Amino acid sequence: MPGPVPKRSEERRRRNKPAGAQLTKGTGTSAGDFAWPDPDADWHPLAVDLYLGLKNSGMAQFYESSDIAVARYVCEATSRNLKDTRMSGQMFASIISALTNLGATEGDRRRLRIELDRTEPETPPSVTLMEEYRRAAGADG
Repeated sequence: MPGPVPKRSEERRRRNKPAGAQLTKGTGTSAGDFAWPDPDADWHPLAVDLYLGLKNSGMAQFYESSDIAVARYVCEATSRNLKDTRMSGQMFASIISALTNLGATEGDRRRLRIELDRTEPETPPSVTLMEEYRRAAGADG
């Protein structure tokens, strides 16, 4: 989607039906259908962080095995670029472009019309009641 990054759905006001693809909302939890290989031991630490960040992101629920392979390839290129004595600007631009295709940032996901909802799961009433008892016992004793 060209142009500026769209606002989140709850920040938008629409009076007409939006044109184009409909918004897809994810829950922010990984589906875990595909095995993520461990990061390469020879990778630069920032490349390892990037790979694990992609693996643990809410966007991972949308990834297919081919996306995981692309993520590994991007992290390999990132590692090589970071380990080189002179960083290549063209390689950096290619890496950022590939990460955009993977929806690595919130702006990228909004352009793809994907929002991840990071709301906390509701606490069961029994846990809340026990927490109240614990606080009361600590305050009195």
